[in-house]
Formats: sequence, C-alpha cells, structure tokens
Amino acid sequence: MATAVGGLRGRCFPRAWLCRCEPVPSLSPTGSRGGDAPGTPVLAPCCRGAGCGRHYRAALCTELKQPLAIEELAPRPVRPRQVRVDVHFCGVNFADILVCLGQYQERPHLPFTPGMEFSGTVLETGKDVSTVKEGDGVIGVSDFNSMAEEYIADQKALWKIPEKVILREAACLPVSYGTAIMALEHRACTQPGETVLVTAAAGATGLAVIDVATNVLQAKVIAAAGSEEKCKLAMQRGAQSSVNYSQGSLKEAVKKLLGNGGVDVVIDTVGGHVFLEALRSLAWEGRIVVVGFSGGTIASVPANLLLLKNISAMGVYWGRYRDQNFPVFSRSLSSALQYCQQGRIQPHIGAVFKLEEVNDAFLHVIKRKSTGKVLISLK
Repeated sequence: MATAVGGLRGRCFPRAWLCRCEPVPSLSPTGSRGGDAPGTPVLAPCCRGAGCGRHYRAALCTELKQPLAIEELAPRPVRPRQVRVDVHFCGVNFADILVCLGQYQERPHLPFTPGMEFSGTVLETGKDVSTVKEGDGVIGVSDFNSMAEEYIADQKALWKIPEKVILREAACLPVSYGTAIMALEHRACTQPGETVLVTAAAGATGLAVIDVATNVLQAKVIAAAGSEEKCKLAMQRGAQSSVNYSQGSLKEAVKKLLGNGGVDVVIDTVGGHVFLEALRSLAWEGRIVVVGFSGGTIASVPANLLLLKNISAMGVYWGRYRDQNFPVFSRSLSSALQYCQQGRIQPHIGAVFKLEEVNDAFLHVIKRKSTGKVLISLK
C-alpha cells in the first residue's frame, strides 16, 4: 500500500500488457481464495440477461504482464462484520501496476483484482456492523481487489465521508493524503513556518504534500519536479518556489533559493541521486522522509551527513501502519476527511478513466503523463 518498492523507470513492460483492455471470455466458476478474504473475486460466466442484475464487473489480472480483463463476477454473502460497497471511484497507484507485473512485495494468487483505495456508498451491512449503514458514503482501503463495481470490506477498513465531501474527491484521499499526513505530521513533525522540499511534486503524493504542508501546517514549500510544466502545476497548487531537477543540481538550486541555511523537511518519493541531492539540502537538525523510489534506484545514506548536521532520516510505509499501529493509520484518514470537509485541502484529479479503459489508465501512469490523482470511474 505504499511505494516501498522500486519505481517504473527502467522496467520492461511487455508490449501486450500495454495494449488497451478488451473483455475476454469468462473463466470457469471457482471458489474464493482463502475462504473469508474480503473482496476476493468469485468468477462466474458472463451473464447480461434477465436475472443477472446482481453480477458486477471487475478488472482482473488473469496473467502477469498481460492486459487486464473485464469480467463479470458473482457476488458473495457479507459476513457479520463486513460491508458491501457500491464502488464509484477507485484510485490508480504505482503499486497496482507493479502487482500486475509481479514486481510488488505482495503477490496475490491469480486471478486477482487490483485497486487499493476507493470511494462509494454502502449497499449492505453484516449483522454486527455498527460503524456505517446502508446509503452512507465511505472511503476504504484494501489489499487490492477494489477495482470493481462492488467490494466487500471489513467495517474497520471503511471511513464515513462527511456530507460536504463528494465521492470523486474522497477517492483521492486514502493513499496520497494518508501518506502526506503521516509523513509531514507524524514522522517529520513539521512546524508552522518551516520549509519543506518535496520531490516528484506534481504526482499525487507530491501535490498532497504541498496541499497539507501549505494549507494545513502553514509551512513553506519548495516543489521539485522533472519538467517546467510540472513545476508550474506545483506552484499553482500552493508551492512558494519550484526547482526543475532535470535542468541541473537540486542542491545548488535550493542553495540559490535559501542560501546556506537549507530546508527543514524533505519528503522524497524519487530515490537515487535526487534523494542524495535533497539530503544534502537539509538544514541543521533537518528531517528527510523516504516515501518511495519512483526513480527506480534505492540510494545508500551517507551516515557522515547525518552526523555532521544532526540530520534525521526516516521512512513512511503508510499501509504498514494499518497492521502495526491502527490508531495512527486511522487518524491519518480521519484527518484527511476533516481537512477536506473544512475546505483546507483540495485534491487535484489529473485524469479519470472508465473501468473498461483500465489499461489505458495504467499506460498513462507508466508513460509519466499523469499529474495528481488518476481515478477509475465505475459509474
């Protein structure tokens, strides 16, 4: 659930996998994997005639490194603490692409449905569910499986959406804003007036960091990105300064902006030489938070730099908090919803694709055309 693995740069994508998705003949019916696993698809023959209204469509990875298929699946009963959600929007993340390539740290059994975050409305609740009711708008997180018209979730994996927040915006919050809030507030303890440097600033997480740092924490943001267009977008979204690190040294560019002082906080999602340049841009007692490695290279930390400036280097694997410290994990999502309801943050949606365009959505991300959040619309 976090970009805790290598990025997409330099990876080999089979040509067939990048083709536009076309529905394929349905697979033979099977039982769900692991019995009680929430959201595990139960495959059924395609059925579009009378009496088949309860079947729902889902994007299925039936073979790694191949285009996803659109299948109709048979629903299964909800268990006592589970909730059936009518999914409206599902976020597209690097991890969805990597898992379909077999290159993510979690490897679901085939066939599986990608999708780690979603928004929708409650269709049905189990008899022991007390947190939501039928008709409520919710956001949720999953161990994949949510890129479908329906998803069954444990009630603990759902958060009720406030009335003022629309489903489209809400779908942007879990991974990107959960990560941004965790990195800025819980790990870096960012204070008002501090300077935050964020890399890959025009991506979904980068823009979320800019939004939270600027509009919630009252920090000053330097946005670092790989093109003038992306730098311009980051500035439009609230960054005070920008640096195009494809044009030269990130460290030198930051020095021109701040002098010898440096930045207080770095949120890095790129890794490699960008991480090292950002590390060298930190001020005395600065903090650098590793969020991911979208550049494809994991850098080694020069420990002498930590010593000389009393720098702290730390990581954020947001999804791991769900198992290791659920109250902190839940608070990041509750905060995101609260900030959105209050109008303090405004998620940026870069593109929306239909379910049958899921492979186009993946290709959009792979080719680095995406800015902000990319969504799949299930309606």
